[in-house]
Amino acid sequence: MAQTNQAGAQPFQFQLDLSTGVPVYRQLIDQVHAALSSASLKPGNRLPTVRQVAVDLAINPNTVVRAYKELEIRGILTTQQGTGTFIAERPVETADGERERKLYQLAGEVAARAGASGFTLSELIERLAELRDESTGAPKAR
Repeated sequence: MAQTNQAGAQPFQFQLDLSTGVPVYRQLIDQVHAALSSASLKPGNRLPTVRQVAVDLAINPNTVVRAYKELEIRGILTTQQGTGTFIAERPVETADGERERKLYQLAGEVAARAGASGFTLSELIERLAELRDESTGAPKAR
């Protein structure tokens, strides 16, 4: 049974890419972060249950629990017994300097991983722009 988020929006769904070598639990965490940064997930949105994610992706439920627990420890998720797992109403705020440092580090890591996989910085930037456009509903520029 599919659950909807606020205002009847489609429920959040995880997707796996087993060819990347990135651990499954890490992919789940990264997808929640990406959805938050693109605003496709907002505070108060409900995530699928551990069981539902495990069944949909054919993975061990403990993998989902690990990802959800890590996100909960970071203050990104909150679990309400009997109700579900939700994006926390008040995401953890960081000082501007710390936020900039993290963004710089993240950008460097992504660029390095893309380069190691044979992609150019231009290709990475183009794909990021496409992701931005998809999240805002803007038409693709070609």
